[in-house]
Amino acid sequence: MKNIIVIFALLIFSGILAGQKKIEKADDTALQPVSSATLPCQMEELTSPQFAKAVEQSGGVVVIPMGIIEKHATHLPLGTDLFEARASVIRAAEKEYAVVFPPYYAGQIFEAKHQPGTIAYSNDLMWKLLEETCAELSRNGLKKIILFNGHGGSTYFLDYFCQSQLASKKDYIVVLFQSGPDQALDRQISALKAAKLDGHAGEEETAMMSYIRPDLVDKDNLAGEPGADQKRLAEMPFGFTGIHWYARYPNHFAGDIVRVDPKLGDLLIEKDANQLAALIKYLKNSNTVEQLQEEFFRRSTDPVNNK
Repeated sequence: MKNIIVIFALLIFSGILAGQKKIEKADDTALQPVSSATLPCQMEELTSPQFAKAVEQSGGVVVIPMGIIEKHATHLPLGTDLFEARASVIRAAEKEYAVVFPPYYAGQIFEAKHQPGTIAYSNDLMWKLLEETCAELSRNGLKKIILFNGHGGSTYFLDYFCQSQLASKKDYIVVLFQSGPDQALDRQISALKAAKLDGHAGEEETAMMSYIRPDLVDKDNLAGEPGADQKRLAEMPFGFTGIHWYARYPNHFAGDIVRVDPKLGDLLIEKDANQLAALIKYLKNSNTVEQLQEEFFRRSTDPVNNK
């Protein structure tokens, strides 16, 4: 009987020791600094010491996913463009590490001011905010800045912003991501699509949101308003005017079919993520853009003598 009691006590004591070792090991792991391989990519999730490591691991590359706050038909949330941009950028950064800037929703959206929920900042504020954001990122060591635009209305603004980087000397570069064809994924995407007209809040955006945040897609109100092109300026020849979008799609919806299709949404995100990851990798491994920009600034200070 005594032997049984002794053996039982030894078993309990051994279990306690084993458990204590597991706790100590867990505590040791918790106290160890996060390795570069496990650094969060989202800037807002980094501690200050982790941020310094992230700058090094990213090769100074940061991506700003840019969205907007505007109406997306009757079934998608106001922040759809922001959700979509961030989903693609975060997935890309998981493939090829880069720092992902926090949610950014200051862009050009004057054409939607007639719709509830639109937040339309002034021209001066839009410009100054992006300019100072880039300057601050550079000051913190992130000197290769990629703009990922999730909102069509900001396209012209961002093109001009990038071109204007040559107006004065900078110690950083700004690159606007531009997607291209992907034969394999494009075939899969085309096989799933049914819409003939697919634009703002249409089939693709509905599919992406049904993948990213299905709880935010109002399935009971899909395409609750007409999304056809109203062509109210179709007879105006050879001209562009700021009212063009309102003339065509005043309901802020451009589409004929909308469907909840997470698989299509996943493929669309994957396509952008793959291409963005390729751009991130290029900028991490190449300084050609910086070298050309520096050469340009040197020559532009004295164009007659600097050839």
